[in-house]
Amino acid sequence: MLRPVSAPASPAPEANQAADSRNSLEPRLFIGPSDVRPIFGANVNALQPGQVAVIDASAPGYPMASLRELPPGDYYAQALVNIYTEVHRADGRTLWVHMDQWEGQHFNRSPGNLYSEAQRVHLDPAAGFELRLNMAKVIPPVKVPADTQWVKHVKIQSELLTKFWGHPIFIGAIVLLPQGYDTHPDVHYPAIYQMGHFGLGNPFTFSTDSAPVPAAERAGLANLNRETGYEFYQSWTSANFPRVVAVTFQHPTPFYDDSYAVNSVNQGPYGDALTKELIPYLESHFRIIAKPYARMLTGGSTGGWESLADQVFYPDFFGGTWTLYPDPVDFRRFQLSNAYDDANMYHEPGHTGLDVPRYMERKADGQPEVTMQQEGQLENVLGDHNRSGEQFEAWDAAFSPVGDDGYPKPMWDKTTGKIDKNVLQYWRDHGFDLSYNLKTNWAALGPKLRGKIHVYVGDEDFYYLNLAVYLLEDVMKNLKNPPCDCEFQYGRPMKGHGWQPTSSAGLVRWISDAVVKNASAGENTAAWHY
Repeated sequence: MLRPVSAPASPAPEANQAADSRNSLEPRLFIGPSDVRPIFGANVNALQPGQVAVIDASAPGYPMASLRELPPGDYYAQALVNIYTEVHRADGRTLWVHMDQWEGQHFNRSPGNLYSEAQRVHLDPAAGFELRLNMAKVIPPVKVPADTQWVKHVKIQSELLTKFWGHPIFIGAIVLLPQGYDTHPDVHYPAIYQMGHFGLGNPFTFSTDSAPVPAAERAGLANLNRETGYEFYQSWTSANFPRVVAVTFQHPTPFYDDSYAVNSVNQGPYGDALTKELIPYLESHFRIIAKPYARMLTGGSTGGWESLADQVFYPDFFGGTWTLYPDPVDFRRFQLSNAYDDANMYHEPGHTGLDVPRYMERKADGQPEVTMQQEGQLENVLGDHNRSGEQFEAWDAAFSPVGDDGYPKPMWDKTTGKIDKNVLQYWRDHGFDLSYNLKTNWAALGPKLRGKIHVYVGDEDFYYLNLAVYLLEDVMKNLKNPPCDCEFQYGRPMKGHGWQPTSSAGLVRWISDAVVKNASAGENTAAWHY
C-alpha cells in the first residue's frame, strides 16, 4: 500500500480511528474506491516468520493495474497481511476466510493482522526498485465502549451460525434504554431495531457529549433532516417522548461487515439467527415486549434494504418498517443498470464504437465520482474468491449460489462486467429482488404487510438508489386485494444519500405512534408512555 507524500493526511472515514502524527501517514488507513491511494495485493500461503512475500509487477493493483504504471515520486509505503482461517462448513466445503475480530471485516484494522511501519521512499518503476518492509507489528484488539446508564452491549455465540461454519460465530447488539427504565421495573417496552453496517456507535448516534459541532457538519446534518447525537439525547430523555428501546445489530460475516440479515447458502442462516436467537435473547434480558406489533424496523442504505427485507421475509414477526435509502430493491435498476436486460454491468448498452461507463457513485449535484468498473477493480485487488469485504461481493455473499470453488458465485465478472444471468435468476427466485418478491407473492404477503411499509430516499441519492425505489413504488401502488397502504417520500431537491423525511427523534415518534395504533385492545400502551 502506498500514499503519495503530497496526499492529504486525514484518514478515510472508514478508518474509524483518530489520526495522530504517526498513523496519519499510514497508507493502510486509506482504502476506498474514491480515496485513491495505490494498493497492490497477492495471496501468500503459510508464510513463516522471516520468509519473504513478493509484490511485483504481476500483482493486481488499484487504481493502476500494475506497479509498472506507478508514477515516479515520493511515497509512504506499508505492507499488511490479512490473515485467513481454514473452516470446514456444514455443507462439506472447506474454505479459507478472514474471521471477523469485531472490527467489521476491515482488514486494514482487524486485530491480529500483521503490518509494517510506514516508510518514506522514492519510487521510480522505470529505473526499477526493491523495497523491503518488515511486518513486525500486530493490530491490537478492538476496544468496545463500556456500558453506561443508557447503553448496553450484547455479544452472544450463535448456535445456528457456529454449526454452519464449523467455527465460533458471534452476533451482538447495542441497546439504548429509555428514560426511566430503571425506575419503572414493571414496564415492558416496544423495540425499534435499527439495521445497518457493523459499528460500535450507539443507536440513532445517541450521545451525552455536548461538545460543539463544527458549522459545516451541522449544516450537512440539517440538509439531511438529521440532528446531532447530543440533540437526539436531549429528545430521548425529554418529557413526553416515547419510551421505547432502540437496538442496533452487529452481525459481521466471514465475507462482509454485515450479513444483510437474511439466510444465505454462502454465509449461513443469519436471518434466523437474528430472529430466533438474538431478538429473543434481547427480549428476555431487557423487558422488551415479545410481540410482533412491538418489533419495528428502520435503517438506511444496507440497513434500509435489510429493514424492508426482514419485514418481507418475516412478515409475521415484525410490525412495520421505516426504510431509508435502501440498497437496490428492484433489480431493473441495480444502481444504473437493468440487470435483467443489460449484458454488462460496467457499460451502457446501445452504443457502437463507444464505451459509456456506468457509475456507482455521484455527488448530490449529479457529478459522477466512481465507476462500477473501478470498484470491481479494487475488489479484485483486496481479495480473490469474493473475499474483498467490499460492497459488490457483499451482495454475492448474501444473495448468490455457491460457486464451483466453494465461494460465492459472482453475479457479474468483476473484471469484465459481464452479467451471469443464471446467478441473477437465482437472486430473483430466492426473493432478494424485493419488488419482484412482493409482486409475485402478494396474495400471501398482502394481508400481513398492509400498511406496514414506509420507504424514503433522496432524489439525488449518491448511489442512484432512488431509481429502484421509484420502480418499487409503481409495483406497490398497483397491488390489490389488499392494497398496500404503503408510504413513499422523496427528498427534493438535490437530497443525497442519508436524507430522511424527519429528524431521528421525529422518526422514533412516527414509529411509536404506529405501535400504539397496532397494539391490541388489551395492551396497556399508557404504561410505556409515562
